[in-house]
Amino acid sequence: MTKARSPMRRISTILFGLVVSATAFAAGGHGGLLPANTQVDNKAMLQRGAGLYMNYCAGCHSLKYLRYSRLARDLGLSEELVMENLVFSDTAKFNDTIQAAMGPADGARFFGKLPPDLSLSARVRGVDWLYTYLKSFYSDPGSATGWNNSVLVNASMPHVLWELQGVQAAHYAPETAPGAEPVVESLELVKPGLLSPAEYDAAVRDLVTFLEYAAEPAILKRQGVGVWVLLYLALFTVLAWLLKKEYWKDVH
Repeated sequence: MTKARSPMRRISTILFGLVVSATAFAAGGHGGLLPANTQVDNKAMLQRGAGLYMNYCAGCHSLKYLRYSRLARDLGLSEELVMENLVFSDTAKFNDTIQAAMGPADGARFFGKLPPDLSLSARVRGVDWLYTYLKSFYSDPGSATGWNNSVLVNASMPHVLWELQGVQAAHYAPETAPGAEPVVESLELVKPGLLSPAEYDAAVRDLVTFLEYAAEPAILKRQGVGVWVLLYLALFTVLAWLLKKEYWKDVH
């Protein structure tokens, strides 16, 4: 006869299963995506990523939940350095949030709508998705922008980093059905850019690392506090076990 499990044990089993499932998803649940291997605690990567973002992305995309002053404090930069090298608007102030240079009217005219704010892109899409996306543009003369993307097909965004990466061409899988949408099987670099493939990968990793930070600036402090919380819990567990042992030593 099978022994019935208690409600608490069933709840524990369910919670354990949810934790394992979430861990498996975080570790490798994004099929087909490349690992970003971001290092959000690396200030040098964050600084390089901030430079790339301001030079190549901030013209169209805002970071409306992040202020220049917060960026400077977290990345170890002075106000003068930020205002001279990372702010390209004549009207922006140090305590302002990061706004796109492109206005809504121009965004609608060029792309059909204003390009989205990227404050939470790393949390919504995931860093692996962003990393793979920025490596997956290829030349497509038939598209409105002259570019396409194997991760986000028919993306309205042009390849703003093409000078760094170069130009990729797509190789398509054999047609499986008449009239079916062509499937990109692989990409080939046919025109080198200013950076080697390894250097471009590193640059994209820096940029995605910065976007991960921008999605949650408190992550830099949260990770440091988390270590102390775990140490406290470990110490409390030992003390609780010793206290329990002392209370129950005479109970048989």
